[in-house]
Amino acid sequence: MSAFDWLNGEAFTAFGQHVIWSDMLGNVIGLLALALGWRRSLLTWPAQLLSGLVLVTAYASAQLSGGVGKQLLVVAVSVWGWQQWRRGARQDADGAVAVRFATPRERGLLAAGTAVGTLAVGTLFTLVPSLSWNPWPDAYIFVGTLAAMAAQARGLVEFWFAWLLVDVVGVPLAFSSGLAFSGLVYVVYLGLVLWGLRAWWLRTRRHPAPQQPVLEGAAA
Repeated sequence: MSAFDWLNGEAFTAFGQHVIWSDMLGNVIGLLALALGWRRSLLTWPAQLLSGLVLVTAYASAQLSGGVGKQLLVVAVSVWGWQQWRRGARQDADGAVAVRFATPRERGLLAAGTAVGTLAVGTLFTLVPSLSWNPWPDAYIFVGTLAAMAAQARGLVEFWFAWLLVDVVGVPLAFSSGLAFSGLVYVVYLGLVLWGLRAWWLRTRRHPAPQQPVLEGAAA
């Protein structure tokens, strides 16, 4: 049996839902990554990278091209975010990456980029039905995840708001796609996201960052 076959084999059945190994393992690692992000730990990025690699097989088994693409983006952005946090221009006194709220311009760029990206990817998925059986929610999660991780890499509190918006669509899509464990984990994500949002928000009030980007651009 190949590693791909094992990862997409059934781990257990609960409440009539079949849970596969890749869905379970990838999401457990993803939960760990989110918890590390709340702690502003550099380890959040290698954890996200590993989670993305495992979940690629889960979404491939469900024939969700948008999900596969999202996880490949998770892998790519995890490498970039890792570099950004390692090269953080300013660190807090505790040695972790400093966080801040986005400027109005940054918020506008995130919102506009998410809207335009979702429109473009959703149109592609609609024109090529083989890419996704549920094109618009799939596209929304694809682009929303990229926006959230880009905000996280720059230490923006808005990262948590972006994850909340992804969760709203991610929960029903995961259950309807047969990825029950992903759906359950998205619910747990919601609690962690609210917790992380509060922690980062309070951090900006106790340790305000200067009014300039926490992390420099992704220069090679």
